[in-house]
Amino acid sequence: MAINAPAGVAVVSDRADGEQSSYVDWPAIFAGIVLASAISVILLAFGSAVGLSFTNFHAREGAAPIWIGIAGGLWLLWVQISSFLAGGYMTGRLRRRFRDATEHESDVRDGAHGLLVWAGAAVLGTVIAIGGVGAAANAVGNVAQTATAAASNVADGSIDPNAYFVDTLLRSDRPVDAGVARDEAGRIFANSALNGTEVSAEDRSYLANVVAANTGLTPEEASARVDQVTANVEAARQQAVDAAEAARKTGIVAAFLLAASLLVSAVGAYWAASMGGRHRDEQTVFADVFPRY
Repeated sequence: MAINAPAGVAVVSDRADGEQSSYVDWPAIFAGIVLASAISVILLAFGSAVGLSFTNFHAREGAAPIWIGIAGGLWLLWVQISSFLAGGYMTGRLRRRFRDATEHESDVRDGAHGLLVWAGAAVLGTVIAIGGVGAAANAVGNVAQTATAAASNVADGSIDPNAYFVDTLLRSDRPVDAGVARDEAGRIFANSALNGTEVSAEDRSYLANVVAANTGLTPEEASARVDQVTANVEAARQQAVDAAEAARKTGIVAAFLLAASLLVSAVGAYWAASMGGRHRDEQTVFADVFPRY
């Protein structure tokens, strides 16, 4: 049965304060996501400019890579936490509060909005990262095309994967043409690098004879030159192996640090949004920071 209010009596709705179809205030959440993302992009760009980046540990000449990595990790942690604190606080401050909840429940709802800011910014960052992976995939595609072209050359007979073994089969003590000797030496070093082993003593002896025959060096000088070049090849191979191992370890540390910083940032976003909601209810004014003009 409908009850009509007497004339001249104002009727106040129980939900007059910001009625919504949901307790989730999406505009406030989007504002927090935009702010958090903008702050993180600016700070990460600044960090990269001064060398605080996982992608280049040698940004500072003379600095140990381990210290560059630690500094980059701490900077990433600070960027994550500070950006989510700012985004969460803005969301809590802008969220429209329902008066059908206790103060504790209101704090929980404010904190939940901070978590949604954290989740939204994390998803946005993932989308951006996937875009970077897509660029890397295009680069890999170019490499694949190059590999396909190389495979075509193999099929055409211009590159023979068994050339090294054929060379060993047809070796002789007779002088070898300089161009043929160059190609054969290249295949010897390529076979050594491919198998991850040093050049065998037999190959070293053969190379020394070829070098002596084509350069006029004495057998001792030719042998010394072969040893030097072999050492250089081995050093280059070991450097490539060390670089790959360092990249693998860096990837593991970076992934762990990113996950840890995101978890800590989630707590920070929840707390900051709760504080923003509390300041909203208390109408807290930071006159020293934001004075009225």
